[in-house]
Amino acid sequence: MSHPEICSQWQPVARPLNRGDLKTLFLSSLGGTLEFYDFVIYALYIDTIVKPLFLPDTLSPLSKDLFAWGIFAAGYLVRPVGGIIMAHFGDKVGRKKMFTLSVAMMALPTFVIGILPTYVTIGMFAPLLLLVMRMLQGAAIGGEMPGAWVFIAEHVPKQRYGMGVGTLTSGITGGILLGFLMTIMIDLSFTTQNILDYAWRFPFIVGGIFGVISVYLRRFLSETPIFKELAARKALEKSIPVVTVIKKHKTACVIVALLTWSLSTAIMVGILITPGRIVGGMYHFANLDWRIGGCIAALTLTLGCIIFGWLEDKLGTTKNVIIAWGGLAITSIYFYNSLSPDMSLTKLYWIWALFGLFIGAIAITPMIGTRAFPPAIRYSGLSFSYNLAYALFSAITPTLTLYLLSPEHLLGKYSYLGAGIYISFVSLVAVAVGFYPLAKHGWQSESNQTPNE
Repeated sequence: MSHPEICSQWQPVARPLNRGDLKTLFLSSLGGTLEFYDFVIYALYIDTIVKPLFLPDTLSPLSKDLFAWGIFAAGYLVRPVGGIIMAHFGDKVGRKKMFTLSVAMMALPTFVIGILPTYVTIGMFAPLLLLVMRMLQGAAIGGEMPGAWVFIAEHVPKQRYGMGVGTLTSGITGGILLGFLMTIMIDLSFTTQNILDYAWRFPFIVGGIFGVISVYLRRFLSETPIFKELAARKALEKSIPVVTVIKKHKTACVIVALLTWSLSTAIMVGILITPGRIVGGMYHFANLDWRIGGCIAALTLTLGCIIFGWLEDKLGTTKNVIIAWGGLAITSIYFYNSLSPDMSLTKLYWIWALFGLFIGAIAITPMIGTRAFPPAIRYSGLSFSYNLAYALFSAITPTLTLYLLSPEHLLGKYSYLGAGIYISFVSLVAVAVGFYPLAKHGWQSESNQTPNE
């Protein structure tokens, strides 16, 4: 029986939003917030907790930087494994089941990090165990984000596609905001010594509890109409989905990979590396000051995702990428060029808010990526190309960023602009991708004679 909410192109039809849509969007966004909080809380504690407690004092400052951020990047390196496996079953047995499993897989390692012994207690086993937990978290997030985007894209009405995906992305990035708020609360409630002794554990333990809450919330979600229709028509992919992706949808994979480079750089450099490493480390702002600034950027980032989702529905992809990613290319240079040790906190927070708003351009990546693949392999296609690209670029981005920030290397006296130049470059890559027909229009069935390959 054909599902009334699906048109011939296997996309939701244009219709008014109903209570079911709003409930799905709310529960999916909240679950994404809690899971992404679990994943990023590590990055917010790299300088204040990971380096002093989990690495030996005999290492040089640069070596500590590389090891600490290397453990962080390890979470991204295993994303393709978790993502491909969960996407395979997501295309075979249903989106909802894998959507829920990914949260459960995130909760356990997050909680374990909160109770891990430190280097003083167990030596090199401490960073090794931390590495294993980060890899487990990476496998979980590899299935979560593509699964969440596909889940919402197949639920919301056609004319609210951009807003739906953008709102979900704002919920996911809201986990960063929640992480900053948690670290600010810890800083205000405990002394530095108390934090080093025991209080740093609280955000991870709470994160594990958040994961359990997310699992419970997702019990109330229903399977997507499109997957139900595929199953009813026996149109599910009969071969291994990822093999079909590689053989028949190479162009879509390249598009998603390039946009993922832009997304991963904007988040990793602009939101996660900049607060502690650049504003705190290079310009010597106090811990609380840069955490508040990072919190402001995370807040405007969540708003930006919604705004650019709305613009996607109103203006279309090409105009949207020019405004969003083009705006990020400009504001990233402006932000890093404006930084100085003696600037006022008011100015710092205002330019950081503007910068964060345009980082919301990242929401365009799943808008384009989700519709670039046919429904039968959509989860696998998005997960494979997104996670593989994220693993590749997250592995090189911390090291490349540290390299660009060093006056002794490529940029010399302009090294203070290193992070901004990198973000600006990948933003312009995203603008160029937005002009490609498959990026603008998405996958079309052969019956419309506009194949994507």
